[in-house]
Amino acid sequence: MIEWRRPVVFVHRWLGILGCLLFIAWFASGIVMMYARMPELSPEERVARLPILDLSAARMTPDEASHVLGSTPQRAVVGMAGARPVYRFVSGGRWTTVFADDGRELTALTAEDAIREARRFAPEHAATVRYDERLTDADQWTLGIRALMPLHRIALGDAGDSSVYVSDRTGDVVMKTTARDRRWAYAGAVIHWIYFTPLRRHTAAWAQWIIWLAVAGTVMCALGLVWGVYAWAQSIGSPYRGWMQWHHYAGLLFGVTSMTWVFSGLLSMDPWDWHPSTSPTRSQREAFTGGPLRLDAVSLDDLRSRAGAAKHDEGARGAGRPKELEIVQFRGEPRVIADGHETGEIERARLVESVRAAMPGTPLEDITSLDAYDAYYYDRDGGLPLPVLRARFGDPVRTWLYVDPRRGAIVRKEERLSRVNRWLYHGLHSLDFPGFYDTRPLWDVVVIALSVGGLVSGVTAVAPAWRRLRRHARRLYGLKS
Repeated sequence: MIEWRRPVVFVHRWLGILGCLLFIAWFASGIVMMYARMPELSPEERVARLPILDLSAARMTPDEASHVLGSTPQRAVVGMAGARPVYRFVSGGRWTTVFADDGRELTALTAEDAIREARRFAPEHAATVRYDERLTDADQWTLGIRALMPLHRIALGDAGDSSVYVSDRTGDVVMKTTARDRRWAYAGAVIHWIYFTPLRRHTAAWAQWIIWLAVAGTVMCALGLVWGVYAWAQSIGSPYRGWMQWHHYAGLLFGVTSMTWVFSGLLSMDPWDWHPSTSPTRSQREAFTGGPLRLDAVSLDDLRSRAGAAKHDEGARGAGRPKELEIVQFRGEPRVIADGHETGEIERARLVESVRAAMPGTPLEDITSLDAYDAYYYDRDGGLPLPVLRARFGDPVRTWLYVDPRRGAIVRKEERLSRVNRWLYHGLHSLDFPGFYDTRPLWDVVVIALSVGGLVSGVTAVAPAWRRLRRHARRLYGLKS
């Protein structure tokens, strides 16, 4: 027989010694993340604080303004930068802002410009606003919006010690943090994701670091379960005493959930691109857009007309004038949407034609209108649009497309492996299962109890790990002396 016990114990022991503190941090921060995430400027607060759109001074059409890009943009948004109307374009993943009155590109803001924008954003703190710093590289809270760099960080001087960030690329506030948000983020997401700025700035290195830590953690848990069950069966109980006995029983009780949590955390990084993206392919998008964005088909009168019509559009936004317009396109026909909302739906027959064009030569098994989220298209905060059309195809990878009938665009693509990933990642990591995730506070109690069990597994390993390390250190010292 191959002697398997010694390598199993050896690998589990040393991975545990090296990783027990990390596991404690993961479980403790995971509890925090149930209730607090990274700071953000919510879409609702952002729109609420935007200035009213005023196109009276606009002289440049969207097409004329886009010429500074040298290419056709993927997105075009009409808004305000201070008191001036602007076009904000996205091309090649970069934002570019062009003034609609003179066609000049916004290249940089002065400190005074940034302070003025912060005061407009938060007029209740206008007297206490203070310029902090111009960032050319991301700080802890802006790592996810580096495409909007450089940023001006402005302290509002309020009781919550809030800071806002104004982008040189868009001329408006793109992030807000408070002292409370920052404290909870450090205790939760920053520790849980090892999201420290010096490492996170190197995205590829950070991703590999997390992947291999999770691989090591999964192996450690699996080997611990193997040895723990074997040792218990051999002794009809735990052969250990003291801290190790507590560790043994905690591992038997909570080892499976600990392993599935680490494994599903690994999957959150999409290691080795094992499942397809949930974003539609370029050809699928163009089956709906009809090709590149045709800004030449949108005039200033079209924009002014849509802004005026939106005043009376109670279904989309309620009373009031619009803050932003976005130019979207369906089958070559530009459409202008106010504040991210569109009330009228595109004719179903035209949507079905585009659905078929997105998957040419593939049998369409069914197409269903969903007024509620299903198991794959959902948002716990309710941010994803409804209703949507769900089209299911009979291709080898069993593609599903979710289509927003108001915007005339694919909002999500699912294939067989991405649906498997949904259960292995969200299902195992958040216990996100239909009929259970929304049963609060039962879900909270179960997740916290399992997390505490994982914490016990880690904490009970610290003292034995320290003793063993000290013993080895003494032996090494003795050899050297």
